Amino acid sequence: MIERTEILVTGATGFVGSAVMKALAGHDLIDCTGAVRSSRGITKCYGHQVIVGELNQSTDWTTALAGKHIVIHTAARAHVIKDVITDPLAEYRRVNVEGTLNLARQAATSGVKRFVFLSSIKVNGETTTDEQVFFADAEPTPEDFYGLSKLEAERGLMRLSTETDMEVVIIRPPLVYGPGVKGNFASMIKLVDKRVPLPLGAIHNKRSLVGIDNLVDLIIRCLDHPAAANQVFLAGDGEDLSTTELLRGVGQAMGNPARLIPVPAGLLQFGAMLLGKEAMAQRLLGSLQVDISKTCEVLGWKPPYTVEEGLKRCFERSN
Repeated sequence: MIERTEILVTGATGFVGSAVMKALAGHDLIDCTGAVRSSRGITKCYGHQVIVGELNQSTDWTTALAGKHIVIHTAARAHVIKDVITDPLAEYRRVNVEGTLNLARQAATSGVKRFVFLSSIKVNGETTTDEQVFFADAEPTPEDFYGLSKLEAERGLMRLSTETDMEVVIIRPPLVYGPGVKGNFASMIKLVDKRVPLPLGAIHNKRSLVGIDNLVDLIIRCLDHPAAANQVFLAGDGEDLSTTELLRGVGQAMGNPARLIPVPAGLLQFGAMLLGKEAMAQRLLGSLQVDISKTCEVLGWKPPYTVEEGLKRCFERSN
C-alpha cells in the first residue's frame, strides 16, 4: 500500500477483532479505527475507537465510516450452544444479516472500496467424510441458525457488490484458537492443565483449525490483493488433526502432557447418545476438514505458522 489507508474494524474488542487491530497498529501507512458497542472494555482496543452501539438494521455508521477505504467486519452474534432466546433465528438474522447488510450499504454509500467479511465454516456445514471435504465454492449446507445467518449475510453482500462499486471478500474460518480464546477450546485447555484423565486417546477423526495469527495474516492479505475481490476463501492452518493429536499438541505446548485414555470412539458415541450429548460428541469425534487450496493459489498465500508453532505462541503469550 503506497497511500495511507483508513480502515474500520468492527468487533474491535473481540477475539479476532482485537488481534486484527493489534496487527494493523504496526503498519505505518494504515490508520485503523475500532468500532465497539460501548465504552466497556474499550481500553483493550488498539488504535482509535468509535462507539456505535448495538449491531442491527438501525445502527448509524456515519461517523465510523467517514473517510474509510476498507471495512473489516468481525462483529457478530456468535454461535450459542445453549440458546435461551425464544426465537434464536430471528436474533441471529437481526444481528448477523440485517446488521451486516445495514453496515455494508452505508459503507458502499460512503465510498468504502472493499468490505472484508468474517463468516464461518458453518456456512458449508458441520461434518465431512474421508471422501468429501469442504471447498470454498461448494454448495453451502448450513445445519444451524448461526450458519444460516452467515450464509444469508454472504449472499446479501455479494448482491450488493454487483449493485455498487464496493468489493466484497468473504473468509470462512473453522475453529480459531489463540491466546485468550474462549468456548470449547478454552475448556479443553483447562482440562489438560488440570491433568484430568480424558477418554479421548483413540480418536481418529480429522479436524481443521486456524490459529489466530494465521487468520489475521490472511485477513491482511485480503485487504488489497486484486484477486480477492468478490471471492469466498476458506481459512486454515493447512494441517488436519485428530482430537487425540490436538490434545497431545496442547499438552506439549503447555509443557504438561495430556492424560488420555484410549476408549473406542463407538463406545463414546453410544454413551453420548444415552446422555443426550450428541452435539458434543460430534465436535469431539466427528471430522471437519477444509480445503484451503483456492485461498493459497488465488492469493499466493500460505499459513505462516504451523499448528505446533501456533499452539506454542498461544501459551507463550498467555504466561
